[in-house]
Amino acid sequence: MATTVPDRTWRDPALIAAAIAFGLVTYMTDAPWDRHGGVVALLDLVAGVVATAALWWRKRWPVPIALATLPLGMLATSTSGAGLVVLFTVAVHRPLRSVMPVAALYVATAGVYFRFYPDKEIAWGWLMVMVAVFVAAHVGWGMYVRARRALVDSLRERAERAEAEQQLRAQQARDGERARIAREMHDVLAHRISLLSMHAGALEFRPDAPPHEIAQAAGVIRRSAHEALEDLREVIGVLRSDAGESAEVDAASGAPARPQPTLGDLDALLAESRAAGMRVHAEVAVGAVPAGLGRTAYRVVQEGLTNARKHADGAPVDVRLHGAPGDGLTVEVDNPAPVGAAVGASARIPGAGSGLLGLRERAQLAGGRLEHGPTQDGGFRLRVWLPWPVEAT
Repeated sequence: MATTVPDRTWRDPALIAAAIAFGLVTYMTDAPWDRHGGVVALLDLVAGVVATAALWWRKRWPVPIALATLPLGMLATSTSGAGLVVLFTVAVHRPLRSVMPVAALYVATAGVYFRFYPDKEIAWGWLMVMVAVFVAAHVGWGMYVRARRALVDSLRERAERAEAEQQLRAQQARDGERARIAREMHDVLAHRISLLSMHAGALEFRPDAPPHEIAQAAGVIRRSAHEALEDLREVIGVLRSDAGESAEVDAASGAPARPQPTLGDLDALLAESRAAGMRVHAEVAVGAVPAGLGRTAYRVVQEGLTNARKHADGAPVDVRLHGAPGDGLTVEVDNPAPVGAAVGASARIPGAGSGLLGLRERAQLAGGRLEHGPTQDGGFRLRVWLPWPVEAT
């Protein structure tokens, strides 16, 4: 949102012109040449020119300019306009403790002037009352302008800060959504793609396999590709449902969308990995868990199996789940060092390293924590603890 700043370049010339006009009117009304002659009248004009020229620096040094120009008003009537402008400037740009001495100096200057040149119709005391009221009004006007400018600046700063905070929140929301999409895509597709790569690699290394084995492997590849597409469609459907669309019906095919996997789908995940040739041993010592907790635990096991398939192909994998309400749910996926790791290193499935990062984010969002690293026997361990609240009875 662009902020429109009004053009104020005309104000300084206008104020200086007003000061010149007011000083000339006062000068012509007072007619100093009648009392003192032409030389004094000329000096009066020179003092007015000097005081008016000093107004150019009034915003930078308002109080020093006031202290230098106001005393000229005791002798030179042409400086009256410049005196009013500099008094107003001090009231606008300086606090009250600086304004009061300048205002008092203005009143004192006027008092001295009227002592030297008394008015024939108005008593000196009444003149001083009038000057004091005039100065008070002038100072009040300047302080009002000062307060109004401070209010406008405060509102502008608040609006700019609110706009910046809104942009920051929008950027954070976009970043969070990107991370969420990347996490969901990785969780769903990495497992399927690793299965595809594993079966395709088996065909590559066994070109002389019997036809029925090749056909069986091709069938597994086809099913895995189909399931990967289904999982991708599922993720897109969930993301669209969060944007306001229905998640009950698949957006592409019109078929009912599959529910998100939970611990109830863990047996199918393990069976799928075993069918791909992995040796998986599972110990599940938990019963029914909340849907959100079960979904996170499922993703942990899925990522652990995917990593083992990528980096420790052929090594056995141990999956353990244990816990209770109030104590939390612990998910562990261990595998020893792969046999012939150096020989088969070139055939390993490449990884971007984002799976564990996304899993850590998922665990943190659930209020849990993730630990991973090598074991003493050269293997790898993935351990995630997730809070399991006690249901109120």
